[in-house]
Amino acid sequence: MINPLVGMPQGLEWLVILAIVVLVFGAAKLPDLARSTGQALRIFKTETKDLRDGAKDDADKTPEQREIEAREVEARTETTGDVVRERRDDTTA
Repeated sequence: MINPLVGMPQGLEWLVILAIVVLVFGAAKLPDLARSTGQALRIFKTETKDLRDGAKDDADKTPEQREIEAREVEARTETTGDVVRERRDDTTA
């Protein structure tokens, strides 16, 4: 039987990898790197949750509500002559 963990670093190999990371980034920059990675993951999770919730909200709308929203966007486009792009935070660009 094939071991599924073949090729995964073990014990001492992780220490060598950690030492290389410290040498490349420097010990002073590692906390900032970890903090920014955590913030990026938090933002990513929030955005994916918002997308899922937005999809549920769109599924709950009646066809009449969707048509009204489409006409509002169309009316804004006709009055300004610019292309209107909808954003998640309900602002237009």
